[in-house]
Order: sequence, then C-alpha cells, then structure tokens
Amino acid sequence: MWPPPEPPARDCRHGAPDDAHAGRLARRAAACPAPDIPALVALLADDPLGVTREAADGDLSPYRRAFDLLDADPAHVLVVAVDGDALVGTLQLSVLPGLARRGALCAQVEAVRVAAAARDGGLGTAMIEWAVGEARRRGCALVQLTTDKTRVDARRFYERWVSSRRAKA
Repeated sequence: MWPPPEPPARDCRHGAPDDAHAGRLARRAAACPAPDIPALVALLADDPLGVTREAADGDLSPYRRAFDLLDADPAHVLVVAVDGDALVGTLQLSVLPGLARRGALCAQVEAVRVAAAARDGGLGTAMIEWAVGEARRRGCALVQLTTDKTRVDARRFYERWVSSRRAKA
C-alpha cells in the first residue's frame, strides 16, 4: 500500500490504501525475511549502471550489513513498494543534521528505483511525493535528491517532477 504509514515496532508489512495506484504497495522494515535482500539487490541492479556495480558475485553480506545499519538508525528509512509479492520500487530517505540554514535538518533521497514493468504508472511520482512529505513531517527544511548523471531517464523524470511542482506553487 502507498503511502506507507509510520511503522509499528518491527512490523513487516502494513500500509494504507492508495486510490491512485492499482497495486498493493507497502513499507517493509528490517524484520522482513532475508529473501527481501535479494529482491532489493535485483532491483538496484536492473539498469545499465546498476548491473556494473551491484552484487554480480552473489555476495549479499554487504547489503545485509547496510540494511541492519539503516534499520538501527531512525534517521534513515528504507522504503519498498510491493505489488502483491513483487518488489516494484524502493528508495532510501536519510535525515541529516547541518549547521547551514540555522541548523536545519536536510533530507536526502537516494537509491530510488522503480521496476521496469511498473514504470509510467505514477509509482515513481507517488514515492517521491511520499519522501518529500515524510521529510516535511520530520522537520526538514530542504530535500535533496541524488542521481547519477548517466541515468538520463531518471534525470528527465526528476526534472519533469520539479517542473510540475513549480507549476502548482
């Protein structure tokens, strides 16, 4: 379900219905079964850049270690979107303290991926809007989004999203 609500402690699946999307989308916390890690890695590797730098050797231990660190720190949240049992999207939201802007919190959104079969249906937009709303809820004054300059389609999506937000303002 999307958007994901604030999770109860160590719950694996939950969410609120979203009329804008047909799939069943949910947030999963680190208490989820280990098979989620291979699905996340497969999603991260499912593009020309990811296939060159994600676990081609099958060693998932660095991902499990990172997953445990993310789960242990409330400043970071790893969100996945699922449709039935299929993982169709993910992003990481990190809240960072800073001295600039009078000590404002800043949110960083990264590792945004939507499965190829789930693109062009509004899921990416819903995920980014959720991340911005969650950053606002957490008191962030600024939201930063990172992407690799070679991800031309992702950059085009983000530029289109920013333009649409400016048009609404």
